[in-house]
Amino acid sequence: PLYSFKDLGKRFGLGDLLVKYDGGNPTGSYKDRATVVAIAKAYEKGFDTIYCASTGNAASSLAGLSAPTDLKTYIFLPAKAPIAKISQLFVYGACVIAIDGSYDTAFDISMRIGEEKGWYSRNSAINPYLLEGKKTGAMEIAVQNDWKVPDFVMVGVGDGTVISSIYKGFFDLYMIGLVDRIPRIIGVQAEGADAVKRAFEGGEPFKPHDVIAETVADSISVGKPRDVIKACKYVKRSGGFFITVSDEEILLSVKELAEKTGIFAEPAGAVPYAGMKKLVERGFFKKEDTVCLMVTGNGLKDIKAVEKLVDLKPVKPDLESVREVIEGEDKFQDQWKGNEC
Repeated sequence: PLYSFKDLGKRFGLGDLLVKYDGGNPTGSYKDRATVVAIAKAYEKGFDTIYCASTGNAASSLAGLSAPTDLKTYIFLPAKAPIAKISQLFVYGACVIAIDGSYDTAFDISMRIGEEKGWYSRNSAINPYLLEGKKTGAMEIAVQNDWKVPDFVMVGVGDGTVISSIYKGFFDLYMIGLVDRIPRIIGVQAEGADAVKRAFEGGEPFKPHDVIAETVADSISVGKPRDVIKACKYVKRSGGFFITVSDEEILLSVKELAEKTGIFAEPAGAVPYAGMKKLVERGFFKKEDTVCLMVTGNGLKDIKAVEKLVDLKPVKPDLESVREVIEGEDKFQDQWKGNEC
């Protein structure tokens, strides 16, 4: 769905704040859009086995959506991926190969094994068909917003594939005359995984700039982005740019986004909200601007990341103690609900 939070947007000094939420997809993330295309192509080309490397979401997407098929499924991912995402893989019955290393290491190993075995790849930036699935997110924004294009679309960035697909979706619509322009696309990366931003700021020809990725936003924890050149070119063509946010800003945004909109995003899904707030603080947007945030994953996929936000204090089992808690909470709620962002 595409949600409009106009009142919240006005509190940020915007014309409207849109949220494109993919946490309700079959396996809870944006990656399902690409996976259905990959599975269809695997069948079309006569493969009996499909594989991918993932930080977690593409893995659970492939495992879940291939479960009712007769395709054998192999998943390569870092062993430190969130347990909620790893658990999904075993429930769906995929063969899980947890690499004691980074996502980038898992990716490289998966490619070597996939080529050796002759399997069909669902790896981002390697399989060109994935972009065709992911671009549907942009197309839905246009359709669901009555063909009005937002001024800005903000996207969390890891490999660079999703942000590239957002541009392509709007570009395709523009080329056939269904929209009158392409929005400015802003990529938001974690400070600890900012390889695409570094490449962009280095200027053309946008040479890859590998980093050692470390961030709470596991879905965008990529040190060696595979779609960096395409992402940089498309963002530049749109008139956009890249910014970074800290892990602290990301976790606070998970909580604030949920409290303000009712949308519980995983850390990577809250990254665009954190980036939007940073740009608001800098006075970047105009009061008539419409900003769309791509919330790409459900918060239930990585509960452990937000455990530190939980402040659960036992209350004595008597009415007076409960009344005291409620009185204090009422004051807090009144202050919170009335506060400007």
